[in-house]
Amino acid sequence: MTAFLYILMIFVWGTSWIAIKWQSGDVPTEVSIFYRFVIAAIVMFILGKVFNKLQPVNRRDQWYFALQGLCLFSCNFIAFYNATTYIASGLVAVVMATVPILNAIHGRLIYKTPTSSNFWLSVAIGLSGICLLFGGDLLQTDWSSQVLIGLMYALLGSWFFSMGNMVSIRNTRNNILPFTATSYAMIYGCIALLVMILFKGSTFTISTDPRYISSLLYLAIPASIIGFTAYLVLVDRIGANNAAYLLVITPIVALIVSSIFEDYQWTMYSATGLALVVLGNVVNQWKKPVLAGRRKMASSVT
Repeated sequence: MTAFLYILMIFVWGTSWIAIKWQSGDVPTEVSIFYRFVIAAIVMFILGKVFNKLQPVNRRDQWYFALQGLCLFSCNFIAFYNATTYIASGLVAVVMATVPILNAIHGRLIYKTPTSSNFWLSVAIGLSGICLLFGGDLLQTDWSSQVLIGLMYALLGSWFFSMGNMVSIRNTRNNILPFTATSYAMIYGCIALLVMILFKGSTFTISTDPRYISSLLYLAIPASIIGFTAYLVLVDRIGANNAAYLLVITPIVALIVSSIFEDYQWTMYSATGLALVVLGNVVNQWKKPVLAGRRKMASSVT
């Protein structure tokens, strides 16, 4: 089941980045995100009621759902959507591959979760890959501010996503199932987006472009409902660091899609940079099975 969820997530989130790109246009960014999660939240609550999937929760849990909604269904996507207006959607997915590193750092700071002995080596390799990948684009565009702004937005979105993972860990430790947490968090994310829309004075327009409508529905149903529920199930089963490891694979899918639909051009810099990002995360995970096996053998001997 875990392997199936991994494959599903890689495909759904790997192709969702081009759908986010297609949301750019006449409709304000925060309004498009609001539409996306209103649709997703309504469907989630209908399914929850029909199949009796929503758990009873207390007032304290609601505060954490609100925080999770702010991180996972509001602020992070505002950053990601804005990033795709400056750089190729596949590059945003590559930056999001830093989430396992951010999760390890945040887990250490918040939950005292130990990091592997080769963690900092993996950080150095992964960040070198990011620098190389974007360095090539910067050199090709004479250090364009567009690329730098896109990179900053993508990093900010990744940070919010990682913080949402940390809140999810708290909810799991309090026996809250992913479906319940996701349903309530989406509602709070919609509320936060509505406040932003009203504060900015944005208008609730809608595009009739078939590409906009189809990408909106794809982002609302497969990418949000199926995607986030499956992802939080993986966080529950194998931990935030290991679950976020799938984000290392999705950039490959996202960049292939960018090559097809956005005419993204692969270069020696981008290929090497992507390889280093993947290698950095592999190095971070490399010794875990070995250590686990040794501990198991030691416990069986004693």
